[in-house]
Amino acid sequence: MFNPLIKKYADVLVNYSTKVKENDLVIIYARGYAAQPLVKEIYKACLINGANPIVRTSMDELAETFIKYANDKQLEYVDEMSKIEVEKADVMIFIGAPNNVKNMANADTEKLAKRSKAVHPILAKRLERSAKNEMRWVIADYPTNALAQEASMSLEEYSEFLIKSCYLDLDNPVEKWEEIDKEQKRLAEILNKTSKIRFLGEKTDVTFSTKGRIWVPCSGNMNFPDGEIFTSPVEDSAEGEIYFDFPQNYHGSSAKEVYIKLKNGKVIEAEAQSGNEFLQSMLNTDEGSRFVGEIAIGTNERIQDVTGNILFDEKIGGSIHVAFGASYPEAGGKNKSGLHWDMIKNMKNGGKIFADDKLIYENGKFII
Repeated sequence: MFNPLIKKYADVLVNYSTKVKENDLVIIYARGYAAQPLVKEIYKACLINGANPIVRTSMDELAETFIKYANDKQLEYVDEMSKIEVEKADVMIFIGAPNNVKNMANADTEKLAKRSKAVHPILAKRLERSAKNEMRWVIADYPTNALAQEASMSLEEYSEFLIKSCYLDLDNPVEKWEEIDKEQKRLAEILNKTSKIRFLGEKTDVTFSTKGRIWVPCSGNMNFPDGEIFTSPVEDSAEGEIYFDFPQNYHGSSAKEVYIKLKNGKVIEAEAQSGNEFLQSMLNTDEGSRFVGEIAIGTNERIQDVTGNILFDEKIGGSIHVAFGASYPEAGGKNKSGLHWDMIKNMKNGGKIFADDKLIYENGKFII
């Protein structure tokens, strides 16, 4: 990415996604040193706005080392500084720039589950404060060879893909995201008047109650790129079966051709053609990990193929995803878990969505 685009990227994240203002405490988290050019521009933009930015950096290798050598007591330990930051920050900006997306592929799954459970209160606090409009946050990526390789692209191809997915190729990307926001809100308003959702497709027929829950339109405020409408269904309502044809990636590992059967909201049967042991381990993370925390519809038409990066893949235009584990307070969700695994399904091959028994979506497109 060349400098004018990096500046534009930073400007959108600071002035549109998180709306950084004077005196805000802004924590900028950078995963990987490759993100330095973007982090520098974000830092500068925050200073220009009169905010107080602080930068935190991490290395992929440290997470691998921690899971390998930490004992149970260390896995359960959460440092006080992380707790303070999530309680005090006005804005959090997370930039991913990994140099290896597979460094956790062979990690001990039981230790991963214990660690996820331990740090879940940090995520829960961020979501809680966000739901109360006490904090703004956004997650974004900077192109690296690791991300490009995972997507089977060259670095140049991946950079162009990221730029287009974020509409950074336009003279005024904010104007485009505001246009998307209007359409997302229109769809969410319609869905908020319904109380039952049914997904129908290949080896799939599953229903969820959304009564009393809120559909949230997403247009670049917490994820960038964005493009989804989501809610957290009533916890004990999921009934039926669903087949996920796309590869399901989580913590650097993958489960493929995943079949899930649900009853009274809970996963009662799960099988993957490959990665089945990993699938079972993650679904057994804790008491809440077998319940559905989120259902969503991807709407970003500039994202069409799986890249192995959930930030992009869950936004695929013509897809849905179902997350197992933690739900979202802003959507009315109550399920708690250290897991939140988004599993994605292609709906462009005859998939249908019904809302209160009315067909609203077919072959990857809304028809309302």
